[in-house]
Amino acid sequence: MLIVGLTGGVASGKTTVSRVLKEEGAYLIDADQIARELVRPYTPAWKALIRAFSTAILREDGFIDRKKLADKVFASLRQRKLLNQILHPRIRKEMERRAEAIWQKDPDAIVVIDAPLLVELGEHRQMDKVIVVTSTQTQQIERLKKRDGISPEEALRIFSSQMPIKDKVRWADFVIRNDGSFQETKKKARDVFKELKKVRIQTKKGREGHRARLR
Repeated sequence: MLIVGLTGGVASGKTTVSRVLKEEGAYLIDADQIARELVRPYTPAWKALIRAFSTAILREDGFIDRKKLADKVFASLRQRKLLNQILHPRIRKEMERRAEAIWQKDPDAIVVIDAPLLVELGEHRQMDKVIVVTSTQTQQIERLKKRDGISPEEALRIFSSQMPIKDKVRWADFVIRNDGSFQETKKKARDVFKELKKVRIQTKKGREGHRARLR
């Protein structure tokens, strides 16, 4: 099994790339999706977030309002660290569980772990290969505006709170520049997957090695 980390800046196009890789045959483990599942109302993580950030982060239906939570954590490094302390161990445990289940089903699988904070949290060191998706800041701002209704000023505040993309790129085995058309990005992702299949053939690994690395 080959474990591949996928990361990049906010609104850089990670979702587009992950979908293409999945279409090509990769198994996808999405850290953001896991996080959303973990914080459903009345779960342990949900309760921990309420204790840490108060009920002000809730919607009327009891679900976490992601924008309200983001407003809090992007305004303070201490708050971001607190959020990571609550969510990261739980996300990591679930990623391990899913990777193990995939290995049991398909020992030759290529597993892509889509994780925005892969490098920030040191998880890149546990990967066989790392893909970093980049884009221009102008494109990222436009995507945030369309996707989340975020103003350019808010977007710049988010950028300033994140690790510079150049610091992520230095850890990358593959860089996909998502600054052209969808078809161009799709081709780049497919080309990377071809390379990953070659790597998998050359460096097949056993179960215990992967379990140790994921831990």
